[in-house]
Amino acid sequence: MLNLKAFAFALAVLVVGNPSWAQAVSDQLVFPPADGNPDAKRIVLVAGDEEYRSEESMPMLGKLLSQKHGFHCTIVFSYSADGSYIDPNNQAGLRGLESLGDADLMIIGTRFRQPVTEEAAHLTEFLNAGKPVIGIRTATHAFNGRGDFGGDISFSKFGRLVLGEQWVNHHGRHKREGARGVIEPGKEEHPILNSVADVFALSDVYGVIHLTDADNILLRAAVTETLDPGSKNVAGSKNDPMQPFAWLHKYTGPNGTSGRSFCTTGGASVDFLSEDLRRLIVNASYYLTDRTVPDEADVEFVDPFKPSFYGFIREKDYWKNANLQPSDYGLGKVPEMPDPAGTPVWKIDDAKPEDESAPKASTSSSP
Repeated sequence: MLNLKAFAFALAVLVVGNPSWAQAVSDQLVFPPADGNPDAKRIVLVAGDEEYRSEESMPMLGKLLSQKHGFHCTIVFSYSADGSYIDPNNQAGLRGLESLGDADLMIIGTRFRQPVTEEAAHLTEFLNAGKPVIGIRTATHAFNGRGDFGGDISFSKFGRLVLGEQWVNHHGRHKREGARGVIEPGKEEHPILNSVADVFALSDVYGVIHLTDADNILLRAAVTETLDPGSKNVAGSKNDPMQPFAWLHKYTGPNGTSGRSFCTTGGASVDFLSEDLRRLIVNASYYLTDRTVPDEADVEFVDPFKPSFYGFIREKDYWKNANLQPSDYGLGKVPEMPDPAGTPVWKIDDAKPEDESAPKASTSSSP
């Protein structure tokens, strides 16, 4: 008798090993676990935002979670209207959400997406099953428009109802002030914070005002004077109180089923130069799939990671000319895109898998 799970696993190996065939077979990027376990927990990572380069960060996280932590990872992207290339600017371009059907966890970093009815239905099924969700950065405003996922979860309410928060404001000055993670008193021993001590994000602090006493805040974010990781915290009322930065939330699915989520307002691709931000996501992935969280998870990059700075890209035909495909982010690939217009002066040291420390980032105060 044909073992369907084993067949699917073998197919995934072929897809990763043969990028040209991967595009012909699927519009998804698949990373089987390095240990070959066909029963590995399955994570679907959903990219698709105009500003914070989730098309860069999700493949990096997929490599890390699959090759170092035994998860089976599938990355889905936002595509052009004709489906021929990755297009983060196409809000209706999400494809591949059917992979949520057998997923144990979803990691989402989208912004104001408007999925077609067929794609939205897969997410509805996922939420109705009460499966866990990790949201990064713009996932608080992951969807927009008149659609819904059933029940009370309209596209625009996904962040508020599933993650605990929606879009509020930029609490820190955009592209001028950074975010430093500060552990919430009394939460030092929470497993998601294992060996998480030094989170710094080059994206600014978001305002967070809708969490309730039922939410479990693990980290707050101090607004820093500049984008330099060594800069001081801003003095005065802006950091009193500090905004929540990472928390656990319990959601109710469209059919009334209960589920769990974890959210952080960090998560621009350049934010993941922070070793402990990567560790935060890895730890949360273990925790939400009921695996024992490592004391100090290995979060060194699998392939060198060279993210571009965040910002909108409005150049006509930019993504068409880039012609990015899922295979461009496969194992052994190191895509590198230019920074968008309006980027402050900054530098990334080369990030190699054997490096003992996370790459450093520095900026000037220029706009």
